[in-house]
Amino acid sequence: MLRHFVRRRLFHRLAVCALVTGATVGWWATSLAAQSAGYIVGPQDVLTVTVWDQTDMSGKYSVEAGGTLAFPMIGRVKVAGLTIRQVEDELKRRLADGYFKNPQLSVAIEQFRSQRIFIVGEVRNPGTFPLTGGMRLIEALANAGSLTPDASPEAVVVRMAGDHAASGPTLPGDASAAEVVHVNIKKLADGSLKDNIALRDGDTIFVTRTEKESVFVLGQVRAPGTYSIQKGTTVLQLLSLAGGTTDRGSTTRLKIVRMVNGKRVELKASVNEFVQAGDTLIVLERIL
Repeated sequence: MLRHFVRRRLFHRLAVCALVTGATVGWWATSLAAQSAGYIVGPQDVLTVTVWDQTDMSGKYSVEAGGTLAFPMIGRVKVAGLTIRQVEDELKRRLADGYFKNPQLSVAIEQFRSQRIFIVGEVRNPGTFPLTGGMRLIEALANAGSLTPDASPEAVVVRMAGDHAASGPTLPGDASAAEVVHVNIKKLADGSLKDNIALRDGDTIFVTRTEKESVFVLGQVRAPGTYSIQKGTTVLQLLSLAGGTTDRGSTTRLKIVRMVNGKRVELKASVNEFVQAGDTLIVLERIL
């Protein structure tokens, strides 16, 4: 019965995550073009320029350290600080000035290199990552290889003040941090798109380590012993860690032994109750 309940809860969680992921990917795909159009171009970015009536001028162009790119016939064009749409308008204007009548072209980001974010803490691959157009928190965490088993259910996004460029991660409490946003990762995984915040250049995503507590499981379970749990763990989750009950064990005959004000107290427990650090959970036999 317990294993069936756990499997059903796990299936439900996976189904919800799949639905959220599908919705997120669909939203991201349909809105990426619009978001990239508002991206601010900077040095080291690589742009793809397509000139529809002059294909030999189409190609990939790198933005140099000074913020300019060299384009055929018109020379260097200052593009740093402009949006993609503004770059398109500037190239059209320059080409129309004595070269082509009503030139038709489009500009897209080939490689995002000028903007970046930092991901530190309990992720599998912490480091510096390019900030692509429209990037949101769930995508950034996926780029960092997901969370470690010691990750807490909260991520902290730290933002710099004004236009200050971040040379490295900015942690909560730093004087240069202008804004600190706390995000509940559990809600994010459960489908809260509100928590899937849009990221900005220089953001630092900090995933903290959870504080684990030791509890004990005895009696009619498949793997009795000591277990490290997170705060907020229920009796049902603890039973799952212990391999579930034996054939003789009962999920309705549960007892918690707890120290209260220095005294040993025995409490009748249900599967939905929370366990505390130092608790001993005892699973009794079924009454036949």
